[in-house]
Amino acid sequence: MHHLSSFGKTPPIMTVQQHILQEQRRFPGASGEFSWLLSAITMATKMIQAKVRRAGLSDILGQHGEINVQGEMQQKLDVYANEALVHCFSTRECIGVLASEENEEPLLVHQGSENAKYAVVFDPLDGSSNIDVNVSVGTTFSILRRPAGARLDEPEKWVLQPGRKQIAAGYVVYGSSTILVYSAGNGVH
Repeated sequence: MHHLSSFGKTPPIMTVQQHILQEQRRFPGASGEFSWLLSAITMATKMIQAKVRRAGLSDILGQHGEINVQGEMQQKLDVYANEALVHCFSTRECIGVLASEENEEPLLVHQGSENAKYAVVFDPLDGSSNIDVNVSVGTTFSILRRPAGARLDEPEKWVLQPGRKQIAAGYVVYGSSTILVYSAGNGVH
């Protein structure tokens, strides 16, 4: 019988959540809010991945019937992915503003909460028009800190910041396997 200690200090497999918490420990003053935000991304991507994997079987392929802000016909999977991300992000009080390719305007989250520190800008499912030909699709995201002095009723100030103001960015590729890649300024994970 093997005991966990027989593997050494680290088990042979590290989950995404374990990685997030390990990275958080590198910053002794961290509140855990950024880790909580990253866990929202992982939860949403698990939901999206499950739909993408079974798209042909669950009647989620094809057009939804609406046109997004880019002038593209929304796909059913676009709408689902957007709803999954918005739902998961809206459970995190540290997020004040969401901006998605699928929404005309930025969304205010937790209106009135001065605890909101972050904005998340994302494309919920890039490449979804090609999913019926088995091409990989993905989610892209950028995390921005609330600008000094920005009010909750000024979402544009939260999301229209220079790229150098990003505190993290990444992407998820859905295909035969799902891959999450992100950087929070200290390498790529």
